[in-house]
Amino acid sequence: MTLAGGDVDALVGAVGAGGFFTLLIVIVWQLAATWRARMLTTREHEYRKLATQYAQLLEDSVELQRRSLDEMAQTREELLAARRQAAPMEAIREAERHV
Repeated sequence: MTLAGGDVDALVGAVGAGGFFTLLIVIVWQLAATWRARMLTTREHEYRKLATQYAQLLEDSVELQRRSLDEMAQTREELLAARRQAAPMEAIREAERHV
């Protein structure tokens, strides 16, 4: 089986067109893969940024809770001290009422 000159040209053209389209597909594929990698990198950066912000907010929340507990303990101590000071006065008033 021999190929005539026109058949060879058609075969070469078909192979060339197939190669060209294959090259285009590879280029588009690589561009899509590069774009996807950039998007994933950007998303990962945003997640890390959010994680850092969350950690900072958590630390701030723990600090505020600690301060609140300290203030409540101090208020409780002051209230108990005020009650201790007021208890003798109330005992005296109670005794005066019964006399």
